[in-house]
Amino acid sequence: MALGIAWERQDEIAIAILRGRIDGSTTERLQDSLESGMAPEDRALILDFEQVSYINSSGLRVGLRIAKHCRKTGRKFGICNLTDATRDIVAISGFDQVIPVFESRNRALNQVSSG
Repeated sequence: MALGIAWERQDEIAIAILRGRIDGSTTERLQDSLESGMAPEDRALILDFEQVSYINSSGLRVGLRIAKHCRKTGRKFGICNLTDATRDIVAISGFDQVIPVFESRNRALNQVSSG
C-alpha cells in the first residue's frame, strides 16, 4: 500500500493524517510533504498514525528530522494514534523516549495547545 497524506488544521495546529506504509520507498515523499505542508502560521505539527500499517527505521529517521525542524522553527511536535504494530516499533526503537507520543488526537491537540 502506498503512502497517503491528508491535512487538517485546528487552531494553527497542522495535523498530517498518514495512511499506508512508511518505509524506504516512501520516506523522501513523506519528508517533503511534511515540510511543504506546514504553513508559516502553524505553531505545531501532529502526525496521526491511525491508518499507518508499518514503519521502519528510515521512517523513524524522518520523524526525528521533522521533530528537529519543528524545534528549530519554534513549533511543537508529536505523534498520535499508533496501531499495535507501529507502537511496538516505536517503543523498541526508543523513539517514544525522544518524541512525544499521544494515545489520541485529542490528547495530542490538548498537549500542543497548552503552554
